[in-house]
Amino acid sequence: MSNQMEMEQKLARMIIVDDEPVICQGLRYTIDWAELGIEVIGEAYDGEQALRLMEQSPADIVLTDIRMDGMDGLELASRLRQDYPDVRMVIISGYEDFQYARQAMRIGVHDYLLKPVEIDDLTKTVTRLIEDIRSSVRQDGGQEAKLWLTNVARHGIAYSKEAPSVLHGHQYRIVASQLESYQERYGELTREQSEELQEKWISNMLRIAEQHPELRTFSVFDHENLLITMLVAARKLQASEWEALRQDAMLACQDEPSMYIGVSGIYEELGGTASRCAEAANLLNYHVFEQTAVIDVHAELRWSERRQPAAPDLAQIVQQLTSALFKQSKDDMGETIKELFTFFREQLYFLHEAWSVYEELLALLRQRLRKSGIDGLESGVSSGADLYRMNTYQSLEHAVRRDMEKLFDRVAGSGGDRSYWIIEKSKRYIDEHYTHELKASEVAAWLKITPSYFSYIFKQSTGKGFTEYLNELRMERAKCLLADTHDKVFEIADQVGYKEYKYFVSVFKSYMGMTPKEYRSMQAGNAKSR
Repeated sequence: MSNQMEMEQKLARMIIVDDEPVICQGLRYTIDWAELGIEVIGEAYDGEQALRLMEQSPADIVLTDIRMDGMDGLELASRLRQDYPDVRMVIISGYEDFQYARQAMRIGVHDYLLKPVEIDDLTKTVTRLIEDIRSSVRQDGGQEAKLWLTNVARHGIAYSKEAPSVLHGHQYRIVASQLESYQERYGELTREQSEELQEKWISNMLRIAEQHPELRTFSVFDHENLLITMLVAARKLQASEWEALRQDAMLACQDEPSMYIGVSGIYEELGGTASRCAEAANLLNYHVFEQTAVIDVHAELRWSERRQPAAPDLAQIVQQLTSALFKQSKDDMGETIKELFTFFREQLYFLHEAWSVYEELLALLRQRLRKSGIDGLESGVSSGADLYRMNTYQSLEHAVRRDMEKLFDRVAGSGGDRSYWIIEKSKRYIDEHYTHELKASEVAAWLKITPSYFSYIFKQSTGKGFTEYLNELRMERAKCLLADTHDKVFEIADQVGYKEYKYFVSVFKSYMGMTPKEYRSMQAGNAKSR
């Protein structure tokens, strides 16, 4: 039997107070108090004597007359309310006086009975008080247990207070649960709506155990999207019984609000609760890989062997994002972010690992932008992620896109490193138009700057003149066409922007040290040798 059950079944203690001893004796022995769950621990013949009895051995119930010499029942009730706020008081009066009754109720007296007292009335009154006391024991024990569990979940082994007796059992398990896609589905709820959601959530958790009377549950929120539930078994359960509970949990997870849970191993000492809370919460990380709603310790074993996440090339990603920001290309920016999250998924990154990489990436990107004269980069950009709310790759990717869009707008409104932005835009224009006749003056006109200024900053930025850069770009494209197609050389010359075949051959030979035909023959020979 648990300590809580013992406390509930323990006899309530009562004192009878009346200035007539014969009435005290009659009240004491006329009713079988023990059968009602009461132990009469003393009799007092005035209020002062009753207070002395309370000091020696506090009672749960005081049954007192209202009219007594010395301290009367009302004054006694007032003192009891002040010194013993949890005591239940019943006043017996020989006066059907409304003022007495009203004053008694104001003091906090629980019932007011008239003499001569009917045994049935007194029995019903006291029975009601007994149930009230037992209910308070249950509530107080439950609240104490939840407070202890909350501290253990949040502070771990650093919280050393002994577990309350209401939690004593033979076996324990911790269940950590989260709601699916919290940010997307519930991120905009009002406070009232969130409270209603949490009530439904706890109700679903209670239903998991309701088919198992040997289990008690205690649930506390460690975060608005992290519910820690402690299962307390009154006896040692068989493996089949735990499996039945798991199946019930699978069904409960499908109900709205849909959730997924991490289930710790079984333990038998309350001292292990802190580590089991951490274990169950950590298992929730595997939900991004698992298809099942109930995740146990076997998931960690399965995925630890498969998970060998490689590190991304942050320098390259920073360069791609920097280029996209200065070119003001949202398409390029979006594609880079998409590729990054595809990498995270393929490499089996946990969400917290993915966000850690992004924070490093963001720091490097900010550093690069500051060097280009862009300031105010912290404004509106994420300073951290609530991974309990953002518990999907989708929500993390959305947060990253939101950050990048703010940086995009900041670069657009900044005059810093304008030359870099101009050159990036010019390169994009050249890439799109190199197959036609193209002059530096045409690019400058598109950029709305003078040809001389464009030629100057282009050489400063790329280390090459416009014609040299354009010819190199065309030669690289021509090399690919010569190696990968059967197009004639004059056709390739036209495709890469040269209208004069001989000029194309001359430029190619100066660039590669051989003619286009010789290069094609060399590539064909290399292909055969492979």
